[in-house]
Amino acid sequence: MIEAYKKSATEGLRLIDSHCHLHDTEFFTDNREQFYKETVEANIGMICVGTDQRSSCQAVEFAANHEFTWAAIGVHPHDTKDGWGDVKTLLKNKTENSPIVAIGEIGLDYYYNNSPREMQIEGLEAQLQMAIDYNLPVSFHVRDGAKDQPSVWDDFWPIFDNFHGLRGVLHSFTDTRENLEKGFSRNLYVGLNGISTFTKDQSQKELFASIPLERLLLETDAPFLTPAPFRGNINKPEYVRLVAEYWAKQRNIDFDVLSQATLHNTKELFGI
Repeated sequence: MIEAYKKSATEGLRLIDSHCHLHDTEFFTDNREQFYKETVEANIGMICVGTDQRSSCQAVEFAANHEFTWAAIGVHPHDTKDGWGDVKTLLKNKTENSPIVAIGEIGLDYYYNNSPREMQIEGLEAQLQMAIDYNLPVSFHVRDGAKDQPSVWDDFWPIFDNFHGLRGVLHSFTDTRENLEKGFSRNLYVGLNGISTFTKDQSQKELFASIPLERLLLETDAPFLTPAPFRGNINKPEYVRLVAEYWAKQRNIDFDVLSQATLHNTKELFGI
């Protein structure tokens, strides 16, 4: 185990994938160590994000045993029906050198009815209180359902505003300018991933391009949402470089300018 867990151990990194699931053996089995090796050899770090109690425990274990790797723990809204007690236990057992740097991914998702709305809200509120209690940022997953259903954001923002002192990132944001501005007014960061490299929605492209550099994080959500030109293949944290290259070109700025800005933002938010 890497005991002297280093909050400042980002020396030499060019990028950090702010949201991936490389730790999770449900998605990565015999290729996990190879993908990790390729990522760090490219001078890229990663934040491994839990989605349920099992994967949160795996995120902590993986991050504790791999350099340039940190953990976020939490229960995705789909899985709130199964509880979040293990997340609280992980926090209670958190040591000074713990790799845990965030709560997540948590939020509300009305696209599928995997957990009832009331249970999602209860799980979100409980985990936001954990974020406050342990002074940790939050990786938010917020997704609307069908147009004839209540807006997820009408539930989300009032809940968010009930908790003072929250900080975090809107992971994989693809919503409206109105909700983007509401996020900025609450000092949230915005995470862009492979979707932003292959979407055909012009209004989304313009929205993504308008995100100020000082509010931008880059992510992969690996193994999902593989960026162009490798869409259709399994995603991996190393591919955050492709997202960075794409947006440096789209913004007509040097790659190092974008990579250093997003690296700074990620370190600032997660305290690494």
